[in-house]
Amino acid sequence: MVSPSKSEPRRVTIHDVARSAGVSRQTVSRALNDKAEIDGSTKQRVLDAARELGYRPSRFARGLVRQDTTTIGLVIPDLLNPFFTEVAAAALEAARARGWHVVVYDTADRAEEELGTLQVIGSQVDAVVGYFSCSEGDLDRFTRGMPMVLIGREPRMGRFSSIRIDGEAGVHAAIAHLVARGHTRIGMLDHDNRAEPSIRRVWFTSAAVAHGVDPGLVAGAAQSADGGGLGLNALLTAHPEVTALFTFNDIVAIGALREARRMGRSVPRDLAVIGFDGLQLGALVEPPLTSVALDTRRLGALAIDQVGRLLTGVDPLEADELVVRAELRPGGSA
Repeated sequence: MVSPSKSEPRRVTIHDVARSAGVSRQTVSRALNDKAEIDGSTKQRVLDAARELGYRPSRFARGLVRQDTTTIGLVIPDLLNPFFTEVAAAALEAARARGWHVVVYDTADRAEEELGTLQVIGSQVDAVVGYFSCSEGDLDRFTRGMPMVLIGREPRMGRFSSIRIDGEAGVHAAIAHLVARGHTRIGMLDHDNRAEPSIRRVWFTSAAVAHGVDPGLVAGAAQSADGGGLGLNALLTAHPEVTALFTFNDIVAIGALREARRMGRSVPRDLAVIGFDGLQLGALVEPPLTSVALDTRRLGALAIDQVGRLLTGVDPLEADELVVRAELRPGGSA
């Protein structure tokens, strides 16, 4: 096998043009094919970048730039978790309304799987939306300037867009709700797979302190119904005085409800339970779950809207417009 000469210049790619012009690959495609979906100044910026770089589409690239269908990569950490399934369904609905294709990937909540996924889809999609725990440097390296919208994470690098989840007011309302019903020993089941306390625990701690409640009654729980049951057992073993519970998510809360019944505790008389997410599934358990609820339809729709703006060169939404706030949704469990 003959290695290419080190002095041989690397062929300029459509990604190079996109990076130079500060747009997406799809926008470069539209500009080079004289499509009407982008504004004139963006088109001229792309044409200038292509000319300055000496970009010449290959036969394969011509096939790419002439395609009319936008394809989005949607990266989800765990499709077995109904919350992420609801977010994915909302994003698919919003993308379908635009005539886009969406390819969904499940990374099993592992950073190494995230990078492997990006390596596979990098040349197959026009933009990426989803949840990522790996470093921004890795994200930048594997996406090579492709438009990217992160969910539930506040990026430090300016090139990434993000949908921020703000649950602080909702968690404060949840703790206020419990305190108003006479609970002073309120525990929490936090995510057990984090190197540091989750943001939801930070919100819980702030709310507990604000209401004069001990914020230290916390146990970890795997993010499943079984994990919720085991977590509740561990929490009550360490702190049997707990009479109310806030959980990292609704699935953990549902597992805690089941375990409370097994232990002979009535909900909410003996143990009040509040989850986080607002899953539709919560309305089907008995008693119906009280939850700090997120609007998953808005979450998915916002992500797709922002991707559309990034792809077409339209001014993206500002950070304060890319926020989904959680609100307390009363049920029978608290």
